[in-house]
Amino acid sequence: MANESQGKKVAILLAPKGTEEVEFTQPRQAVEDAGASVDVIGIETGEVQTLVDDTYHGEKLTVEKTFSDVSADDYDALIVPGGAVGADNLRADAGAVDFIRSFFEQEKPVGVICHAPWTLVEADVVRGRTLTSFWSVQTDIRNAGGNWVDEEVVTDQGLVTSRYPGDLDAFCAKIVEEFAEGKHAEQARSV
Repeated sequence: MANESQGKKVAILLAPKGTEEVEFTQPRQAVEDAGASVDVIGIETGEVQTLVDDTYHGEKLTVEKTFSDVSADDYDALIVPGGAVGADNLRADAGAVDFIRSFFEQEKPVGVICHAPWTLVEADVVRGRTLTSFWSVQTDIRNAGGNWVDEEVVTDQGLVTSRYPGDLDAFCAKIVEEFAEGKHAEQARSV
């Protein structure tokens, strides 16, 4: 995977609490190993507590920039990790939702895992798209006009989704591939 994304700049989101640790750390490492630089974006800067299995405290990680500090124009791709609490916190923040939506408007690749498709529903970018998620999010996706499938990893013209941490190897491989490819014109079809 080395150098597949050399020169690419990737944003990864970190909620003020509740991001699933491994769904943040493993994708971040994968895109960095592929040569991309990664910025950690969140609602507030500073240290935040991640979770393991949505229950136990994981690592404390640092948010480097807020949504008011950045624009999708600054990045080539976006990763939205899951965690039920983390995804819920992000979808409740207008800055986060606008930031996510901008990647679709600009036809840039986006990787989203587990409960994080809630943020896509809130950004109104799933209509007509095929994606997966943690099983409990499927009704929200369908109600928002998306086609939910139960698969390890799903790619739909620049949108990469997976169900849970057990899918991370496939998810990470696919986001590295999609991010290296760059913009996908069909990414904007759902906005």
